[in-house]
Amino acid sequence: MTETTYLTTDELSARIKYDVRTIRERLKDSVLLEGKHYVRPFGGRKILFVWEAIEQDMRALSGVDRVAIPLANGGVLHG
Repeated sequence: MTETTYLTTDELSARIKYDVRTIRERLKDSVLLEGKHYVRPFGGRKILFVWEAIEQDMRALSGVDRVAIPLANGGVLHG
């Protein structure tokens, strides 16, 4: 069974190097989705972010997990 790491907005801000205000106003509900990236425990107002889901999506959308073969001319072949 895998453990889930729950983070406050301040803790998430420190991990991803985004301002707390940016997370609340620009990322929450557009990129970070309730039920996947964050939860409201016990139906309250407090928000806890799910680190594993956020990290997985950051890697997937940034191309870190993709296979890339460097070419001699400086380009990259995506496999």
